Amino acid sequence: MEFVLVFPGQGSQAPGMGKALAAAHPAAREVFAAVDDALAAPLGALCFEGPAEELTLTHNAQPALLAHGAAVWAVVRDALAGKVRAAAGHSLGEFTAYHAAGALGLAAAARLVRRRGQLMFESGVRRPGAMAAILGDTLEPIAAICERATAEAALVVPANYNSPGQVVISGEEAGVERAMLLARELGAKRAIRLNVSGAFHSPLMETAVDGLSEALDKAEFTEAQFPIYSNVTADAGVSAGRARELLLKQLTSPVRWTDEVVAMAAAHPQATFVEMGPGSVLVGLLKKIAPQLRTMTCGTPGDVDTLLGLAVA
Repeated sequence: MEFVLVFPGQGSQAPGMGKALAAAHPAAREVFAAVDDALAAPLGALCFEGPAEELTLTHNAQPALLAHGAAVWAVVRDALAGKVRAAAGHSLGEFTAYHAAGALGLAAAARLVRRRGQLMFESGVRRPGAMAAILGDTLEPIAAICERATAEAALVVPANYNSPGQVVISGEEAGVERAMLLARELGAKRAIRLNVSGAFHSPLMETAVDGLSEALDKAEFTEAQFPIYSNVTADAGVSAGRARELLLKQLTSPVRWTDEVVAMAAAHPQATFVEMGPGSVLVGLLKKIAPQLRTMTCGTPGDVDTLLGLAVA
């Protein structure tokens, strides 16, 4: 049996995440405790109990999602040893993927993503922006719509190519609003503003680049034990230097998730793709992009039992 691991990004967090897993598995409890120690903050309690409005804050959601993904991995790692062919993560989830691949230690990863979240929030304060999801096919590519909206109103760019018929745009509020209107006029089924604190994966995040670059330089990266697919390039790599470079570029570049999944599906058609963490957002996207893939979630004790059964089959 072969596996490809995928780790979710912001939006998948919810109060109660990881609570049952930590209660059932000492390895998971140890991960949450280690993250608490690294951050000198009770992040585990926030994951387990909420409140939701505090958990959703960018600087909390990012390390919380990393902690849950790392906790799941800690529980199943030995059983999956030698059977993982690749990994990827959506935005923040790419950091979790590097941790799972042994390229980034848990404490370093937790501090790094906490800092990333702080920088992204601060950047959103300095350069306020907006994001919106465009659902359904349009008569013109989303990139062309964004170019028109930028010329007519203000800066807006594609931010997340999530799946066919689902693209998130990001930029200055007037540009986002104009692009939403154009998208509807050009056939989009819906255009929905997202509740976010900044224009993520857009040039408006450039004020966070220096700070994240410094944090990445301080974090010790080693060669990944299996390939990690990049949001920026949609291809795979293992080197520490490349990891730093791509994780920095990711901050202001679109997440090419659709291309990433297509590439992984082509390279590993027989693998089971496992979403590790809370929820099933990525499994839903995988089914839209490559419906032939075998997929499953792994975030609860029941999910762990199922995955362990597959691993020994």
